[in-house]
Order: sequence, then C-alpha cells, then structure tokens
Amino acid sequence: MSGTVYIISAPSGSGKTTLTNELRRLVPNLEFSISYTTRTPRGSEQNGREYFFVSRAEFHKMISRDEFLEHAEVFGNYYGTARRFLAEAASKGKDLLLDIDVQGALQVKQRMPEAVSIFVLPPSRETLEWRLRHRSQSEGGQAEEVIERRLRMAAKEIENYGNYDYIVVNDQLEQSTDELKAIVIFERLRRESGEAASAAEFSDAQRLAERDRLANAQERIRGILASFDVDQGPAVSAKP
Repeated sequence: MSGTVYIISAPSGSGKTTLTNELRRLVPNLEFSISYTTRTPRGSEQNGREYFFVSRAEFHKMISRDEFLEHAEVFGNYYGTARRFLAEAASKGKDLLLDIDVQGALQVKQRMPEAVSIFVLPPSRETLEWRLRHRSQSEGGQAEEVIERRLRMAAKEIENYGNYDYIVVNDQLEQSTDELKAIVIFERLRRESGEAASAAEFSDAQRLAERDRLANAQERIRGILASFDVDQGPAVSAKP
C-alpha cells in the first residue's frame, strides 16, 4: 500500500457522509479520519464516531500544539484533522480518507500535492435545497435563514470545483458509490505497480474514474454549475 490520502469534499446536504460510509464498507485498507469539531452533536451523533466533539478552548490548544494537518472555521464552528491519523494509517499500511471542506482540502493539497481530491456535487440547486429541508425536518426544523445561508455557502464551495482532481455527481447513490470506488481502486493500481490486478479490473476502474476526472466532467456538470450561478470559465486541476 502506498499510504495515499483521498480527500472528499461536498456542500452540506450533498450526501457525502452516506457516500463515504459506503466507500469504507466496500473498499478494504481505507482508514477514515474522524474530524475534531467545536460544534454540538446533532441527533444521534456520538463522540468518537461521527466527530470528536471538543470545546473551542481545547481546539485552540491543539492548534497551538500544531496537532492539525488542516483546520478551518465553518458556520462559526471549527473543524480539523489531526496529524496523528496520517501516521497511524501509514503504520498500518493503509490509505487515509479525509472528509473535509474546501478550506481544509486546499491546506492538505498544498502540503501534499500527491493527495487525490474528489468533489461531490448535488444534481442541482433544487435537489440540494430539498435535501437540506428534508434533513432539517428530521432534526426538528431549522430557521429559513439557516437553510438559505447553507445554500449560499454551497454556491461558494462549488466555485472551488476546479481545484479538485475528480468530480462525482451524487444523483443515484449506487452509481455514485461505484464511481468513488473506481477512483480509489484506479489510483491504487496505477500507483502500486506491484499490486496484483487483472487487466479487466484495471480497465473497468479506469473507465469510470476517467469519466469523473475534472477535464472530462466539465461538460456533464455545466447545468449543475449554472443552477448555482457558478462561473464556468476555465478550470485548472491539480493533475494533468
């Protein structure tokens, strides 16, 4: 194993958590980094499962001790990835999966250009709004201004799509999961020349992965970007 870092980012409500859970279930040797946050738990969330919930004071102490690989403030709360997860994954011979926002992704890519970055898009702004409202109802309801703020934030996050290596549109869960799995497998096989793989396995993974590579996905996501009023000028990927 190469100890590759995989970054997955998405606007709130895009189904990223469900996708990452499915990916972890289907792909072996993939260590998941649980982020630290200062926000309060939602619903059935448990400390150490979805997040490590800490106070702002403790989070600042961790920053001062340089314990984070990346950290950012989102909606007034801090989120961060502890450096120790990278070392722990490497010691086990596993790859590391990071579920982080666009600010954190940029920090990691600056430190580790070889990391594989994947941006998950909702099928449209309308679909994202429906998902946010549906989630809000299940959590006891949120103020209209909160939902609108999240939609505005989603548009700002989506503006960064061109900084990612791959784009996955989360329309159908099974298809989106297959695409994520293919990206991980393809990147592993092309980086690990000694890893056993049949020509068919490599070809299937490559076909799906290449479809989602930034340069190849732009025409397919044009309508999605337009629904968020995102500029569709030339995008630059971290990879050729």
